[in-house]
Amino acid sequence: MQYGPREIITPFRPIPLDVPEGMKPNEFFNSTENLNDLVNNNGLLVNPENLLLYRKALGHSNKFDTSIIYNTSKCILNPLGRPVRRTQVPDNVKHVWNRMNQILIEYMLEAFPDPNDTLILAGEASLDATWPLTSPGVPSIRMLHNHFIAFDMDELRNAGLADAGNPNLTDGGQNSLFHSYMHDVYRDFFADLDLEILRPTDDDSSRIELTGYPQGLPSWEIQGGVAALKEVRFWREYDAILKGFIDFYRTFFSQVSTRNAPLPKGVYFPEQIEQKLLFNNDFLATAKKVRDHCIRDAKYANAIRWQPAFKQLIYRNDAGRLIVTISQNSIGNAITELLGVVVKRTPDAETYQRDEPKLIERLLEVRRRLVRADLGEGITTRYWPKE
Repeated sequence: MQYGPREIITPFRPIPLDVPEGMKPNEFFNSTENLNDLVNNNGLLVNPENLLLYRKALGHSNKFDTSIIYNTSKCILNPLGRPVRRTQVPDNVKHVWNRMNQILIEYMLEAFPDPNDTLILAGEASLDATWPLTSPGVPSIRMLHNHFIAFDMDELRNAGLADAGNPNLTDGGQNSLFHSYMHDVYRDFFADLDLEILRPTDDDSSRIELTGYPQGLPSWEIQGGVAALKEVRFWREYDAILKGFIDFYRTFFSQVSTRNAPLPKGVYFPEQIEQKLLFNNDFLATAKKVRDHCIRDAKYANAIRWQPAFKQLIYRNDAGRLIVTISQNSIGNAITELLGVVVKRTPDAETYQRDEPKLIERLLEVRRRLVRADLGEGITTRYWPKE
């Protein structure tokens, strides 16, 4: 068997939406106007905290695929003022959101118990407007959402190899930049985080053998497995990893932008930044390398994301252990590509309809568990009742 990233074909039922003249389809799907379809045709559950569980109409997998979006479109009209990462979510909302995450992940592990049969992942990618403003498809919705996905391993094994040079698989070269020139300082910075449940793991333990991904990223095993997700401590540590990434990224690109820049304002770990980053020759030399490249290459400079853009996820490795990892997020890529899975969506209503009954059955079962835990109320659509 050949090993490497896979490209799978996922059929979907075309969405009967009229895209306004002058808008590209991806711009419309990222708009608040599209939320009516998301709620009325695909909404599963909503709660007073404005967390909406929904079926992915243009999904990654028809085995299991759902998301929770923090729908602030009606209470925060300014798209640039909406929370787009966990660290910006109010504590009461995050408390409910973490409990929803725990129940969904627990259900996925129960429904798909064998890692040899199913690859499962849960996580989020930032929706910051960090693309160049002149690029097509800059997200206007800017609302935090996460993903819960299960892939059939036989389907992955039988899928064709993806182009290993696909920029979405390499984070546009920025993760490889970190890995090639700052591997040790990157991991050393994370090593100082106060973690008890999350234990650093090596590349071999975290990698999915079939795809060879993730590649070169800091990863942590969740000690205690799914039971640890019921502990508040775990979610605080999960947030700490995100905060550490944001600090590292902001500090690095502040040095790229401005030589010998001061400590960024509002950082979470100022002492670690001063000791581990701003006095590290490899770190600063790499910033100079990128700065010089930006000065002489306009196209390269235009592709830089100057603000932190990330993918953070929980997934099950080949040994059945739960792993946490985090990565820079490149322009236009999907969270699945962090694990070496490229999804090519194809309009095919007939094939989708064959998969739909089992998919909906699973989605409604996890909804029942969320309702039972007082995490929301069901939504009625043309495809399923409220209860």
